Amino acid sequence: MKPRVIAVDGPAGAGKSTVSRRLARALGWSYVDTGAMYRVVGLIAHEQGADFADADALVAICDALELVFEDDGEGVRTIANGRDVSRDIRSAEAGQHASKVSVVAELRQRLVALQRRMGEAGPTVMEGRDIGTVVFPDAPLKVFLRASVEERARRRCADLEARGDSVDRQRIEREIAERDQRDSTRATSPLRPADDALIVDTTDEGIDQVVARILALADERQVP
Repeated sequence: MKPRVIAVDGPAGAGKSTVSRRLARALGWSYVDTGAMYRVVGLIAHEQGADFADADALVAICDALELVFEDDGEGVRTIANGRDVSRDIRSAEAGQHASKVSVVAELRQRLVALQRRMGEAGPTVMEGRDIGTVVFPDAPLKVFLRASVEERARRRCADLEARGDSVDRQRIEREIAERDQRDSTRATSPLRPADDALIVDTTDEGIDQVVARILALADERQVP
């Protein structure tokens, strides 16, 4: 029996989080942000002074991790070991930490197992970079979102400015391009669309349009 999972993949800034949260709310399903898992591990590793390439240290962090996603109606809060890290994991630095720890195969194996347990617990919209290719390759609906580096950098800058953080547009564009390179060329679970994924370019398409397209396809395939 296929899992009741809608897999939403794509690079940073393509709109995965916004689209996935809206899909989950529209369907009344659970929402899981797998990218946040890597950000949390990267954040804790940084705070502990761990080497991002130390597989044993990262696995230990993962094994001790208690992670909850709480939707308060305005957004999804990420609670790690009883601490609200929602803001901490959304910094540009946290994104770079996440990209670095995500190449460690042993950590990915641990987190993929956890993601599968979460998705198998009930109907779930799950976003990430390898959901349709690795975590749930038999998901009944797979979506891959993409957008230009320039547009993704613009969105990231807008998010940071809204938080009151300083912004260096050129640096952010460079970091996004570097992360794309790391994510798409890593040996384990490289970022790529599944062969049967619906590919949506969100550069010029609004979130409402994207969500409507996916919901229509879900209804057509009788996913709900």
